[in-house]
Amino acid sequence: MDSKEFADKIVTILDSKKGIDIEVLDVADKTTLADYFIICSGNSTTQIKALADEVEFVIKNDLGIYPDHIEGRSGDRWVLIDYKDVVVHVFHPEERANYNLEKLWETKRPEN
Repeated sequence: MDSKEFADKIVTILDSKKGIDIEVLDVADKTTLADYFIICSGNSTTQIKALADEVEFVIKNDLGIYPDHIEGRSGDRWVLIDYKDVVVHVFHPEERANYNLEKLWETKRPEN
């Protein structure tokens, strides 16, 4: 499974748990950190935890893949799941607006 297919699988999981405003950013040409960032919001800390837990659970059980690193479990307002080529960010809407990763990593070139 290539990183695009892997990212698509994660999007399907997030969507099944009612993740909000799911976006996939292709960052392969911008950084060596990952090929894709997946950004998603949840309406509450409970939903954010459920979204992150479901991704980790399904990927582990279906594909046998474990995350390289997980951050943010203690606060549950931004959970990061690092699968090396694909990094998943699950945000509370306030944190998502504050960090604005879509703008930071935008793939469009600014118009002159």
